[in-house]
Amino acid sequence: MWTWNPDAEPREPSGREQVVATDDPALGSPFIRELVRQIRATDTFGAWEHYDTAALVDPFILTPERKRAIPVVADPDGETITRLRTFYNAVATRIEARSGIMAVPVITLSHEGFGRAIVLAGKLVVLDKPLRDVHRFGFASTDKLVRRGEQAVESAVALIERFPEVARA
Repeated sequence: MWTWNPDAEPREPSGREQVVATDDPALGSPFIRELVRQIRATDTFGAWEHYDTAALVDPFILTPERKRAIPVVADPDGETITRLRTFYNAVATRIEARSGIMAVPVITLSHEGFGRAIVLAGKLVVLDKPLRDVHRFGFASTDKLVRRGEQAVESAVALIERFPEVARA
């Protein structure tokens, strides 16, 4: 998370300034609400309880400036991996809420940031996403974040409806 000091001198833009506005309409979407719930669930020491929704979602947004600041070849850091896991936890929880069947994300990653994200519902694989360049995991805007999350949920729920006996096994 980024902190703001109002007494600090103005400086050149570094790509670290918060880009998500507090009045962004996407922040009210069910997917963002679940994402924030997942973020707060991992905050065992209460370090983020004073952050609003926009500040918690902000690290998921990669503006062109932020993307330029990330090296082309790099290993993913712990914060990036946590964001990736949080995103797929939110997807799995939304699948479970929509279908009534417990969904579990499984993420495997190499130290270089390549791997796979799978979401299982019963014995049914409802989401299978190859992961590349995880060190650059993020979305261009909150709308794209919501759209990608909800598309994953929609396709997973459609698979569960198509193969309910496998999902309930």
